[in-house]
Amino acid sequence: MDYLPLFADIRHKAVLVVGGGDVAARKIELLRRAGARVQVVSHHLCEELAALHDSGSIEWLAKEYQAEQLDRVFLVIAATDDGELNGQVYLDATARHLLANVVDDQPKCSFIFPSIVDRSPLVVAISSSGTAPVLARLLREKLESLLPANLGQMAQIAGEWRGKVKARFNKMSDRRRFWEKAFNGLFANQVASGNTEGAKRTLDQQLTEPDAPQGEIILVGAGPGDSGLLTLRGLQVMQLADVVLYDHLVSDEILDLVRRDADRICVGKRANAHSVPQEETNRLLVELAKQGKRVVRLKGGDPFIFGRGGEELQAAVAAGIPFQVVPGVTAASGATAYAGIPLTHRDHAQSVLFVTGHCRADSDGTDWASLARSRQTLAIYMGTMAAGDIASQLMAHGRDPATPAAVISRGTRQDQQVLTGTLQQLEELARNAPTPALLVIGEVVNLHHELAWFQHSAQQDGRESPVVNLA
Repeated sequence: MDYLPLFADIRHKAVLVVGGGDVAARKIELLRRAGARVQVVSHHLCEELAALHDSGSIEWLAKEYQAEQLDRVFLVIAATDDGELNGQVYLDATARHLLANVVDDQPKCSFIFPSIVDRSPLVVAISSSGTAPVLARLLREKLESLLPANLGQMAQIAGEWRGKVKARFNKMSDRRRFWEKAFNGLFANQVASGNTEGAKRTLDQQLTEPDAPQGEIILVGAGPGDSGLLTLRGLQVMQLADVVLYDHLVSDEILDLVRRDADRICVGKRANAHSVPQEETNRLLVELAKQGKRVVRLKGGDPFIFGRGGEELQAAVAAGIPFQVVPGVTAASGATAYAGIPLTHRDHAQSVLFVTGHCRADSDGTDWASLARSRQTLAIYMGTMAAGDIASQLMAHGRDPATPAAVISRGTRQDQQVLTGTLQQLEELARNAPTPALLVIGEVVNLHHELAWFQHSAQQDGRESPVVNLA
């Protein structure tokens, strides 16, 4: 280890920065975030530093560097374009046993600035010991995407409860188990959803009843199929699940991202072949959560768009089960984007309607006149079996039979298939289309032949992505 990792408290301490340019300004921004009292020595100040000086946020100590300026400071940074001056600052600091950093001159650094992931009070620092700063920055960017933004708030609340936990549990092992349960359970998820008061109540309950079950339900949209479209939050909660209830629409590559030791229960439904009644799914969700389990309900697309997510959460509310929702990319958005079909376009469609191809048997009749209006796009879910009736009704209510139409099967997946034609050919297009499939009706379908980027990518990768045109 070339450097000893340390976190230094520099609040209200004097730090000398020799240099007043843009490089110095970047270092000073970091120092100020850490609460340092910054002093600058430089002939000139860049615009940013001049503004800080005018506001009293930094002290412009002098224009000329003198070794005596180091006598009452905690750290020193040399950030000038004068290599000889930078070297002298380093020698003077070393003679006074001060830590010094000469920017972009690693041999003249007794301390270095790491790449930082700031979730204050939680801070992650990454360093390559000055050998590969770009690599350290790339690693920081990866960690930025993996670490939730609410970690700082979680750590802050935990700090407020440390005394209570220490008073409640005498053994360190008991305290460790308490925090492991909190950081992997309902408390953490309540903080993530912005329910800080509920999170605090959960900690209090866990203190008084450490063995009480604290289950919850997390409704997660898995997107249309491509695992790259799963949200970061969705991945995080899937990795923490005790049990996952999933639909047939959830792709295998998404399911592969579920925590390995989580129980998996398929509650999928298919048209005319419901494997699990909705009431049974609702019952399972509530029962498993009452056992203290973190239950992830994984649904294809977005759970609130023709996904019955609202019905399942109503069951959670009735049972008093805490819940949260992680939205997903709905099929109409994801599948059409991968097919190169914009849902709206200034020249072709000023609106888009999301429609389900089948409703409850006791539902009111469909407003076909509204659906048949021109210059709007129809994205029809679960409509392949009723494609003929849909086309007939739209044409009977005034939609041009020559209106472009498409059937997108298994959208965003490696075996995506796009069939295009006209409204009067919709039944034929849908007859043998693989499922899941989305029907798209509107002039925007014509843009598929110009914008179908995903099929070209698939072919270049040696994969098949058939495109059939019946027009």
